[in-house]
Amino acid sequence: MQGTPIFLAVIPLFLLVAEIAWSRLSDRGVFSLADSLSNLGTMVVNSILKPLTVAWVLLVLSLLEPLQLFRLPDSGLAFLVTFVVTDFAFYWYHRLSHELPLLWTLHHTHHSSPWMNLTTALRLNWIAKFVTPLFFAPLVLLGLSPEFVAASLALGLLFQFLLHTQSVGSLGRFEGWLLNTPSAHRVHHGSNPQYIDKNYAGVLIIWDWLFGTYAPEGEPVRYGVTTGFVSHNPLVVQFQPLWKYIHGEWRREKQIAAEQVELRRAAT
Repeated sequence: MQGTPIFLAVIPLFLLVAEIAWSRLSDRGVFSLADSLSNLGTMVVNSILKPLTVAWVLLVLSLLEPLQLFRLPDSGLAFLVTFVVTDFAFYWYHRLSHELPLLWTLHHTHHSSPWMNLTTALRLNWIAKFVTPLFFAPLVLLGLSPEFVAASLALGLLFQFLLHTQSVGSLGRFEGWLLNTPSAHRVHHGSNPQYIDKNYAGVLIIWDWLFGTYAPEGEPVRYGVTTGFVSHNPLVVQFQPLWKYIHGEWRREKQIAAEQVELRRAAT
Protein backbone atom coordinates (compact mmCIF):
# COMPACT_ATOMS: atom_id res chain seq x y z
CA MET A 1 0.00 0.00 0.00
CA GLN A 2 2.84 2.40 0.75
CA GLY A 3 4.01 2.18 -2.86
CA THR A 4 0.61 3.00 -4.33
CA PRO A 5 1.01 6.82 -4.46
CA ILE A 6 4.41 6.41 -6.16
CA PHE A 7 2.89 3.95 -8.62
CA LEU A 8 0.09 6.37 -9.45
CA ALA A 9 2.60 9.17 -9.95
CA VAL A 10 4.64 7.03 -12.35
CA ILE A 11 1.66 6.31 -14.63
CA PRO A 12 1.27 9.92 -15.93
CA LEU A 13 5.06 10.15 -16.40
CA PHE A 14 5.11 6.91 -18.39
CA LEU A 15 2.20 8.10 -20.55
CA LEU A 16 3.92 11.44 -21.16
CA VAL A 17 7.11 9.70 -22.31
CA ALA A 18 5.04 7.43 -24.56
CA GLU A 19 3.24 10.44 -26.05
CA ILE A 20 6.54 12.22 -26.74
CA ALA A 21 7.84 9.09 -28.48
CA TRP A 22 4.64 8.81 -30.54
CA SER A 23 4.86 12.48 -31.51
CA ARG A 24 8.45 12.14 -32.72
CA LEU A 25 7.93 8.84 -34.54
CA SER A 26 4.77 10.05 -36.27
CA ASP A 27 6.22 13.51 -36.93
CA ARG A 28 3.04 15.10 -35.55
CA GLY A 29 4.75 18.03 -33.81
CA VAL A 30 2.25 18.19 -30.94
CA PHE A 31 4.88 19.44 -28.49
CA SER A 32 6.66 22.74 -28.04
CA LEU A 33 9.63 22.62 -25.69
CA ALA A 34 9.03 26.18 -24.43
CA ASP A 35 5.32 25.53 -23.90
CA SER A 36 5.87 22.19 -22.16
CA LEU A 37 8.51 23.70 -19.85
CA SER A 38 6.04 26.48 -19.01
CA ASN A 39 3.38 23.89 -18.19
CA LEU A 40 5.78 21.89 -16.05
CA GLY A 41 6.81 25.08 -14.24
CA THR A 42 3.15 25.77 -13.52
CA MET A 43 2.82 22.27 -12.10
CA VAL A 44 5.84 22.80 -9.83
CA VAL A 45 4.26 25.90 -8.27
CA ASN A 46 0.96 24.05 -7.83
CA SER A 47 2.89 21.29 -6.07
CA ILE A 48 4.51 23.83 -3.75
CA LEU A 49 1.07 25.28 -3.01
CA LYS A 50 -0.37 21.82 -2.31
CA PRO A 51 -0.08 21.98 1.51
CA LEU A 52 -1.90 25.33 1.53
CA THR A 53 -4.65 24.16 -0.83
CA VAL A 54 -5.19 20.95 1.17
CA ALA A 55 -5.39 22.95 4.41
CA TRP A 56 -7.89 25.30 2.75
CA VAL A 57 -10.09 22.41 1.62
CA LEU A 58 -10.03 20.88 5.09
CA LEU A 59 -10.99 24.24 6.63
CA VAL A 60 -13.93 24.74 4.26
CA LEU A 61 -15.19 21.19 4.82
CA SER A 62 -14.80 21.46 8.59
CA LEU A 63 -17.04 24.54 8.57
CA LEU A 64 -19.78 22.89 6.52
CA GLU A 65 -19.77 19.30 7.76
CA PRO A 66 -21.43 20.12 11.12
CA LEU A 67 -24.32 21.70 9.17
CA GLN A 68 -25.27 18.40 7.54
CA LEU A 69 -28.87 17.44 8.30
CA PHE A 70 -28.09 13.84 7.34
CA ARG A 71 -25.28 11.84 5.79
CA LEU A 72 -25.34 8.95 3.38
CA PRO A 73 -23.78 5.81 4.85
CA ASP A 74 -20.30 4.99 3.63
CA SER A 75 -20.87 2.33 1.00
CA GLY A 76 -20.08 1.51 -2.59
CA LEU A 77 -23.48 2.76 -3.71
CA ALA A 78 -23.02 6.02 -1.79
CA PHE A 79 -19.65 6.55 -3.48
CA LEU A 80 -21.21 5.93 -6.90
CA VAL A 81 -23.95 8.48 -6.15
CA THR A 82 -21.34 10.94 -4.90
CA PHE A 83 -19.22 10.46 -8.02
CA VAL A 84 -22.15 11.14 -10.37
CA VAL A 85 -23.34 14.17 -8.37
CA THR A 86 -19.81 15.57 -8.18
CA ASP A 87 -19.31 15.07 -11.91
CA PHE A 88 -22.60 16.87 -12.55
CA ALA A 89 -21.41 19.74 -10.35
CA PHE A 90 -18.10 19.77 -12.22
CA TYR A 91 -19.95 20.23 -15.52
CA TRP A 92 -21.62 23.39 -14.19
CA TYR A 93 -18.49 24.72 -12.51
CA HIS A 94 -16.58 24.18 -15.74
CA ARG A 95 -19.34 25.81 -17.78
CA LEU A 96 -19.52 28.81 -15.45
CA SER A 97 -15.72 29.09 -15.68
CA HIS A 98 -16.24 29.87 -19.36
CA GLU A 99 -19.41 31.94 -19.08
CA LEU A 100 -18.57 34.18 -16.10
CA PRO A 101 -15.79 36.65 -16.97
CA LEU A 102 -14.17 36.60 -13.52
CA LEU A 103 -13.97 32.79 -13.45
CA TRP A 104 -12.78 32.81 -17.06
CA THR A 105 -9.78 34.94 -16.05
CA LEU A 106 -8.69 31.92 -13.99
CA HIS A 107 -9.67 29.14 -16.38
CA HIS A 108 -8.16 31.03 -19.33
CA THR A 109 -4.75 29.82 -18.11
CA HIS A 110 -5.64 26.24 -18.99
CA HIS A 111 -6.90 27.13 -22.47
CA SER A 112 -4.15 29.52 -23.51
CA SER A 113 -1.77 26.90 -24.86
CA PRO A 114 -1.71 26.58 -28.68
CA TRP A 115 -0.60 22.95 -28.23
CA MET A 116 -2.54 19.92 -27.05
CA ASN A 117 -0.64 17.23 -25.19
CA LEU A 118 -0.50 15.72 -21.72
CA THR A 119 1.53 18.64 -20.32
CA THR A 120 -1.41 20.92 -21.21
CA ALA A 121 -3.39 19.14 -18.48
CA LEU A 122 -0.87 20.51 -15.97
CA ARG A 123 -1.49 24.13 -17.05
CA LEU A 124 -3.80 25.03 -14.14
CA ASN A 125 -4.31 28.39 -12.49
CA TRP A 126 -2.77 28.85 -9.06
CA ILE A 127 -5.57 31.04 -7.68
CA ALA A 128 -8.26 28.69 -8.95
CA LYS A 129 -6.95 26.03 -6.57
CA PHE A 130 -8.40 28.14 -3.76
CA VAL A 131 -11.64 29.03 -5.55
CA THR A 132 -12.67 25.55 -6.68
CA PRO A 133 -13.34 24.11 -3.18
CA LEU A 134 -15.86 26.89 -2.50
CA PHE A 135 -17.99 25.56 -5.36
CA PHE A 136 -17.86 21.86 -4.47
CA ALA A 137 -17.90 22.05 -0.66
CA PRO A 138 -21.69 22.72 -0.52
CA LEU A 139 -22.19 19.17 -1.85
CA VAL A 140 -21.44 18.13 1.72
CA LEU A 141 -24.68 19.83 2.78
CA LEU A 142 -26.54 17.34 0.55
CA GLY A 143 -25.39 14.55 2.86
CA LEU A 144 -22.39 13.46 0.82
CA SER A 145 -19.20 12.35 2.52
CA PRO A 146 -16.44 14.99 2.28
CA GLU A 147 -13.95 12.19 1.70
CA PHE A 148 -16.08 10.77 -1.14
CA VAL A 149 -16.43 14.19 -2.75
CA ALA A 150 -12.67 14.75 -2.59
CA ALA A 151 -11.99 11.26 -3.97
CA SER A 152 -14.48 11.81 -6.80
CA LEU A 153 -12.79 15.06 -7.80
CA ALA A 154 -9.36 13.40 -7.68
CA LEU A 155 -10.50 10.51 -9.89
CA GLY A 156 -12.17 12.94 -12.26
CA LEU A 157 -8.97 14.99 -12.62
CA LEU A 158 -6.93 11.84 -13.26
CA PHE A 159 -9.39 10.80 -15.97
CA GLN A 160 -9.27 14.26 -17.53
CA PHE A 161 -5.47 14.18 -17.57
CA LEU A 162 -5.76 11.30 -20.04
CA LEU A 163 -8.01 13.35 -22.34
CA HIS A 164 -5.35 15.95 -23.18
CA THR A 165 -3.78 14.11 -26.08
CA GLN A 166 -3.80 13.88 -29.85
CA SER A 167 -2.41 10.35 -29.84
CA VAL A 168 -5.89 8.81 -29.49
CA GLY A 169 -8.21 9.30 -32.43
CA SER A 170 -11.98 9.08 -32.58
CA LEU A 171 -13.48 6.11 -30.74
CA GLY A 172 -16.24 5.73 -33.29
CA ARG A 173 -19.55 4.57 -31.86
CA PHE A 174 -18.35 5.31 -28.33
CA GLU A 175 -18.03 9.03 -29.07
CA GLY A 176 -20.62 11.19 -27.33
CA TRP A 177 -22.34 8.26 -25.69
CA LEU A 178 -21.41 7.97 -22.01
CA LEU A 179 -17.81 8.88 -21.22
CA ASN A 180 -15.75 11.88 -22.23
CA THR A 181 -13.02 11.11 -24.79
CA PRO A 182 -9.82 12.72 -26.10
CA SER A 183 -11.67 13.62 -29.30
CA ALA A 184 -14.44 15.39 -27.40
CA HIS A 185 -11.96 17.21 -25.19
CA ARG A 186 -9.90 18.35 -28.16
CA VAL A 187 -13.07 20.09 -29.34
CA HIS A 188 -13.35 21.78 -25.94
CA HIS A 189 -9.84 23.22 -26.34
CA GLY A 190 -10.55 24.51 -29.82
CA SER A 191 -10.78 28.18 -30.74
CA ASN A 192 -12.76 27.37 -33.91
CA PRO A 193 -16.07 29.28 -33.71
CA GLN A 194 -18.16 26.06 -33.74
CA TYR A 195 -16.06 24.55 -30.93
CA ILE A 196 -16.20 27.43 -28.44
CA ASP A 197 -18.21 26.66 -25.28
CA LYS A 198 -18.64 22.98 -26.13
CA ASN A 199 -17.96 19.71 -24.30
CA TYR A 200 -17.68 20.87 -20.70
CA ALA A 201 -17.98 17.37 -19.24
CA GLY A 202 -15.44 15.96 -16.85
CA VAL A 203 -16.03 12.21 -16.98
CA LEU A 204 -19.64 11.73 -18.16
CA ILE A 205 -20.31 13.32 -21.55
CA ILE A 206 -24.06 12.82 -21.01
CA TRP A 207 -24.25 16.24 -19.31
CA ASP A 208 -23.31 17.91 -22.58
CA TRP A 209 -26.01 15.97 -24.39
CA LEU A 210 -28.61 16.89 -21.78
CA PHE A 211 -27.78 20.62 -21.81
CA GLY A 212 -27.08 21.05 -25.52
CA THR A 213 -23.34 21.71 -25.35
CA TYR A 214 -22.00 18.61 -27.13
CA ALA A 215 -20.11 18.95 -30.41
CA PRO A 216 -18.26 16.18 -32.28
CA GLU A 217 -14.77 16.67 -33.65
CA GLY A 218 -14.98 17.64 -37.31
CA GLU A 219 -12.58 20.10 -38.91
CA PRO A 220 -9.03 20.26 -37.51
CA VAL A 221 -8.92 21.90 -34.10
CA ARG A 222 -7.13 25.21 -33.65
CA TYR A 223 -5.90 25.05 -30.08
CA GLY A 224 -5.57 28.02 -27.79
CA VAL A 225 -7.70 31.11 -27.37
CA THR A 226 -9.24 33.37 -30.02
CA THR A 227 -6.90 36.22 -29.14
CA GLY A 228 -3.89 34.11 -30.13
CA PHE A 229 -0.62 33.30 -28.38
CA VAL A 230 -0.27 34.64 -24.83
CA SER A 231 3.17 33.83 -23.47
CA HIS A 232 5.57 31.10 -22.35
CA ASN A 233 6.12 33.00 -19.10
CA PRO A 234 4.05 31.23 -16.42
CA LEU A 235 3.52 34.50 -14.54
CA VAL A 236 2.01 36.15 -17.62
CA VAL A 237 -0.12 33.10 -18.36
CA GLN A 238 -1.38 33.05 -14.78
CA PHE A 239 -2.06 36.71 -14.09
CA GLN A 240 -2.49 38.64 -17.34
CA PRO A 241 -6.22 37.79 -17.71
CA LEU A 242 -7.01 38.85 -14.13
CA TRP A 243 -4.99 42.04 -14.60
CA LYS A 244 -6.98 42.88 -17.74
CA TYR A 245 -10.24 42.12 -15.95
CA ILE A 246 -9.38 44.51 -13.13
CA HIS A 247 -8.67 47.21 -15.71
CA GLY A 248 -11.89 46.58 -17.63
CA GLU A 249 -10.17 45.09 -20.68
CA TRP A 250 -11.63 41.58 -20.50
CA ARG A 251 -14.27 39.83 -22.63
CA ARG A 252 -15.46 36.28 -23.18
CA GLU A 253 -14.09 34.14 -26.01
CA LYS A 254 -17.46 33.89 -27.73
CA GLN A 255 -17.81 37.68 -27.75
CA ILE A 256 -14.33 38.10 -29.23
CA ALA A 257 -15.03 35.43 -31.87
CA ALA A 258 -18.31 37.14 -32.83
CA GLU A 259 -16.51 40.47 -33.20
CA GLN A 260 -13.88 38.86 -35.43
CA VAL A 261 -16.61 37.39 -37.66
CA GLU A 262 -18.26 40.82 -37.96
CA LEU A 263 -14.94 42.43 -38.88
CA ARG A 264 -14.35 39.86 -41.60
CA ARG A 265 -17.84 40.44 -42.97
CA ALA A 266 -17.32 44.18 -42.96
CA ALA A 267 -14.02 43.78 -44.80
CA THR A 268 -15.73 41.88 -47.62
